[in-house]
Amino acid sequence: MKTDAIFYQLFQEFPQIFFEIINQPNIPSHIYQFIAPEVKQRSFRLDGIFSPPEDASQYPLYFVEVQFYREEDFYDRLFSSIFLYFGQYRPTNPEWLAIVIFDLTSNDVEIPSRYQALVSRHLQIIYLDQVGAIEEISLGLAIVKLIVQSPIVASQTAPNLLERVNTEITDLPLSRQIIDVIETIIVYKFPQLSSQEIAEMLNLEGIKQTRFYQETFEEGKEEGREEGRLEKQIEMIPLLHELGLNAEQIAERLKLDLNLVRQHLQP
Repeated sequence: MKTDAIFYQLFQEFPQIFFEIINQPNIPSHIYQFIAPEVKQRSFRLDGIFSPPEDASQYPLYFVEVQFYREEDFYDRLFSSIFLYFGQYRPTNPEWLAIVIFDLTSNDVEIPSRYQALVSRHLQIIYLDQVGAIEEISLGLAIVKLIVQSPIVASQTAPNLLERVNTEITDLPLSRQIIDVIETIIVYKFPQLSSQEIAEMLNLEGIKQTRFYQETFEEGKEEGREEGRLEKQIEMIPLLHELGLNAEQIAERLKLDLNLVRQHLQP
């Protein structure tokens, strides 16, 4: 699903948000790498795994599945994929957890009785439609909830989240990354809008007047900023393509040369 790509980007760039979601904020998220290994039999692919390095195997593995539709054999597929992974990769971690994120409670299905022994110890389910109101929850969880909101609601929520970023995040490079993610989510929800229309919706012009923007976004303020910005734009090309934008739309959105975009879309 297209939303899987957004979750993958979010968890790769901000692993601390994942551990915030599962109510484990004290786990050292910086040691984990978020990967998406392929399990060869039946071409299973897990949505993602938070895996610590080999020298930190005392920390558990976290298998992450993002499920935005109803699938009657979901838990068969989930646990089959996990145990096939164990057989192929043979991790040394003694503990593991499967974290399932549903957009709607109604998309969950009954867990077969044969897995009941695993449920209490190895399964945690999160329903995004049951978390609190955006203004009452943490910024990280609010960004996750933004992904599953309707386009109209998201267009009203996103500017408020940008204001929270400006006031709550003191690390300026991190603030810039989070703003990029929020903008990407809105681009996914409104692929027909131009860059200017997206900027107006998110009140990015207002953000440009803040000290945050002036210190992190203005051209030429820091050595190498343009190079870093180009690298970030190039990284977004395959994501925007997966979200349904063609080469011309991506070039216009990121203000990149069309030939450069086409080059990075080639298999």
